[in-house]
Amino acid sequence: MASPSGGISFAHLALPLRESPHPIPSDYYETEVNKVRWVIPKCYTNLRQLGEGAYGVVCTAEYGQCGERVAIKKFSRPFQSTIHAKRTHRELKLLRCLSHENVLEMIDVFSSDAGPKHLRDVYFVSILFGSDLQNILKIQRLADEQIQLLIYQVLRGLKYIHSAGIIHRDLKPSNIAVNERCDVKILDFGLARCADHEMTGYVATRWYRAPEIMLNWMHYTHTVDVWSVGCILAELISGKALFPGDDHIDQLTRIMKVVGTPNEEFLNKIQSEEARNYIRNLPFMPRLNFFSIFPNASRPAIDLLDKMLVLDPDYRISVVDAISHEFIREYSVAEEEPVAGGIVTTDDEESRARTIADWKEIVWSEMQLFRSSGRALSDGFPHKLSATEEEDE
Repeated sequence: MASPSGGISFAHLALPLRESPHPIPSDYYETEVNKVRWVIPKCYTNLRQLGEGAYGVVCTAEYGQCGERVAIKKFSRPFQSTIHAKRTHRELKLLRCLSHENVLEMIDVFSSDAGPKHLRDVYFVSILFGSDLQNILKIQRLADEQIQLLIYQVLRGLKYIHSAGIIHRDLKPSNIAVNERCDVKILDFGLARCADHEMTGYVATRWYRAPEIMLNWMHYTHTVDVWSVGCILAELISGKALFPGDDHIDQLTRIMKVVGTPNEEFLNKIQSEEARNYIRNLPFMPRLNFFSIFPNASRPAIDLLDKMLVLDPDYRISVVDAISHEFIREYSVAEEEPVAGGIVTTDDEESRARTIADWKEIVWSEMQLFRSSGRALSDGFPHKLSATEEEDE
C-alpha cells in the first residue's frame, strides 16, 4: 500500500498500543528501592530494603507522624503464573485468619491498582522485628535458657497453626523472627498448606526438610514441621546446621548417617520403588547417640532431639507432646497456649483449575476482606507497632 507521498505505508500493520498504567491514587506515591518500583500509601516513608527472596522483597518503612518502623513485603510477580498466584493468595488468607502472639500479624494490605482486572502489585505490612534466628546464629552462641525459651515459643506458635489445620512446611532459622527480648514470631506462610491436601515434594529449604518430603510422600502430616524444629534445635545447640546437604541424595544420606537406615516398616511406606531400592542398597548405618554429636547438651535437650529427629513420622513426637517436654516444661502453661477457633482452609479457592484473571479476583477479594474488617493500619487502626515495647503493668 502506497502513502500519499509515494512511500510505503505501514498504517494497516499498526499494533494496538499497550494499555498505559492507571494513574497513581492521590494518597499513594511512587519510589524506587534497589531498582524495584514501589507504589505505596503516603503514610509509609523512608523505605530501606531488609531482604529479598524468590517470592518477595521486604523493606522497612516509617509509619505516619509517630515514625514507628514497620516491615512491608512486596510480592514478586504475584500473577506471573498460577503457582505464584496461589502462593500469594494462600499467604494473605492465612495471615488474615491466623491470630497468635508467636505468628506474624498482618496489619495492612494494599495495592495502588484500580481493581482486580488491573491488579499487578500486592503489598502487606507487619510489625518489624529486630532480627531472625539465622542472623543471630551468625554472631553469637545462645545460652541454654535462651534456647529453651525460643524453642518453646516456636512450638507454641506451631500448636496454634496446627490446630487450624495448617502445616507450615518451610520452618528454618530465617523464618523465625526474634527481638531483643527473645520474643518469637513465625514468618512466611507462602508454602503452608492445609493438612488434608495432597502434597508436593518441593518445599522448604533442604537442610530443614523432613525425609518424607524428599521421598515424595503424598499425604505427610504436621510432623514435618516437628522435624524442622528438631533441626533448628540442633543448630541452636551447636551453632551449625546438622544436615547441610548439597542435593536431595546427599541430604538423605547425611540424615541416615545420624538417625540410621530405616527398617522395612518404613520402607514399605515409600511409594517410589526407585527410592526404596536406593535405600536398601545402602550399607547399614546405626542410629547415633546424640550425646556423641552434642557432648555439651543437657540430657533433656538430647531427649527432645531424639524424639523430634525420628525418621518415621508415625513415631515422631507431636507438637502437643513436645510443648510439655521436660526441656521446655518450665515455660509451658496450657492455659496460655491458645488453639485456633476453627480450621482454616483454601480448599474453596484451590479445588478447581483457575485462570490468572480468576486469581486476581480472588486475591483482590481477600485484600478487601481484611480492609473491611477495620484492622488496616493505613485506615487508622491503632496497632501496637513496637515489638519491644514493654507490656502495661
